[in-house]
Parts: sequence; structure tokens; C-alpha cells
Amino acid sequence: MAHTIRSHVAAPRNVQYSVRLPPFQSLVDDHAAELHRFLIACVGGDDAEDCLQETFLSAMRAYPRLRHADNLRAWLYLIAQRKATDLIRRRQRHPASDIDGVPDARLSIPPAGLPDDGLWGAVRRLPGKQRAALVHRFVFDLAYRDVAERMGVSEEAARQNVSAGLRRLRLEVSR
Repeated sequence: MAHTIRSHVAAPRNVQYSVRLPPFQSLVDDHAAELHRFLIACVGGDDAEDCLQETFLSAMRAYPRLRHADNLRAWLYLIAQRKATDLIRRRQRHPASDIDGVPDARLSIPPAGLPDDGLWGAVRRLPGKQRAALVHRFVFDLAYRDVAERMGVSEEAARQNVSAGLRRLRLEVSR
């Protein structure tokens, strides 16, 4: 005869949390410039502004429901990282359409490439956590402790993400 073990898990109650959050605009003012630089490194200058706006829209929607305000900066970076990853995935699924048949007058001349455009393209193709860790470490020149704080991970995880990202970049660049 088999016995069934039942767990008695109470349904969540509508508990009001008293969290002291700063005004959302002060959060934007404090972090917009550094998030924008982060997104430029992740998705390029053309798409960074859109990703930044999407980041703050998502944050604004979720802000009233936050249960703690321990590390709002890391929370914003996580949202920005996810927006950048979403954009990169959309680009891969929906590449730019063929331009045959588009009148020459509608085509713009692309800006001259920078010497390290290939490297930045390779960085943008890295998995999100590796890309974010490399940008924090080498673009912002942050110590691993600070990389970990911004990403909301342990210092060891930050080191591992940087190391894995560098290994992948070396493989791709050496091809």
C-alpha cells in the first residue's frame, strides 16, 4: 500500500513590504551615463540609446514591486545586460534584409570602421554574462570585486566570466 506524502505549503499572502526606495528619477540620474557606456560596449553606439530606454522602462515598471533596495545598481545592470542580450538575439534571428532594389539615394554611406571593430563585434557575440564581465573589467577598468557587485554575482563568478570570455575571444580572433 503506497502512502502519499503531502506538503502543506501555505499560499502566499498579500504582505505589504515597507521598502525605502529612492525616487526613480534619482536612480536614473545616478546611473544613466555609466549604463549607457556599458550598453555602447555591448551592442554598439547605434543601439545603446534604445537599450538604455528599454532598460529604464522595464526598471520603472518593476520598481514599485521591489522587495529590497540592497543593490539597485546591480539590478539595473542585470536589466541592461538582458536588454542587450535580447537585442543581439533578435539580430541573429532577423538579419537585415537584402538591399537589392533599394534606391541609391536611400542608402547611406557607412562610417569608416574603427581598427578594433572586429574585436568589438566578437565581444558582442559573447554570452551575456561573459560580455558584461569583460566590459566591466576592461572598459570600465573595475576590480573583480566591483565587477561582481555590478553583476550581482560572487567575485569568483566574475573572475570565471572574464576568463571564459577572454578564452572565447582568443579563439575567435586567432581564426
